[in-house]
Amino acid sequence: MEQAMHPAGAVDDVVEPPLAGISWAAVVAGAIASCALTLVLLSLGAGLGFSVVSPWSNSGVSATTFEIGTGLYFIVMAMISSAMGGYLAGRLRNRWSGVQSTEVLFRDAAHGFLAWALASVLGAVLLAAPATSLIGGATSGAMQAAGSSQATGPMDGYVDTLLRPGNPTAENTSNTANASKAEMHQELTRLLTADFRNGGEPSAADRSYVGKVVAARTGLSQADADKRASDVIAQVKTDLDKARKAAMHLAIWLTLSLFIGAFSAALAATEGGGLRDGTWGKRGWRR
Repeated sequence: MEQAMHPAGAVDDVVEPPLAGISWAAVVAGAIASCALTLVLLSLGAGLGFSVVSPWSNSGVSATTFEIGTGLYFIVMAMISSAMGGYLAGRLRNRWSGVQSTEVLFRDAAHGFLAWALASVLGAVLLAAPATSLIGGATSGAMQAAGSSQATGPMDGYVDTLLRPGNPTAENTSNTANASKAEMHQELTRLLTADFRNGGEPSAADRSYVGKVVAARTGLSQADADKRASDVIAQVKTDLDKARKAAMHLAIWLTLSLFIGAFSAALAATEGGGLRDGTWGKRGWRR
């Protein structure tokens, strides 16, 4: 069989063995190991988080320290679990005889990346299933309690603050008054929820109406009722902004940990493949 030769004497065509370039069994094994280790580290992280957080003021770590520590833990967790999965994927794959060293290096890195990708997808599915169940249960429960005054939501605490009586001893406890209070509570909850949806805030007309309702319900003067309404609306805006920033920072930390996890898996797979072939530390980029 003749092979075309360059003037320098290099072989043009390299015949490679008919073996699959991907060992899916090794990839799946690495992904499962990575998911299992991630669950273990998540449980450990949850325990560490509960140990440093305190419900009492001036106790435990600050919110900023906790946020940064959580983000760094996500990165460390991604590095450890992804490196373990990538290493197993590279170490357990089939051996390719007659394949160039650069191609073997690429295939090992691809095995690590695929193990990380499969583990990420499996993790998302495992987390999405309980979340979907919880959301479905919450939705059905909300539909059953739509007309009940016992239904609670994120805005109920603020409405309770608005309707707190100025003179508690003068509060009427008759059934009619309680029913009227429940209806008023639901009305203000719906109004504020609709106003704050999609980052909005109550209009001037809604602010005036809320102030009048608070004055009529609590016995406060109109000026005090308007001030209370303004204070509660400002508090809602502050809390919503904090929640938005916390969600943004969490998304950034998760994205960074995913990128670092992918790199760690690919690098660990090259080490595992090199140890599998006995070429770790001896590979060259040229034939």
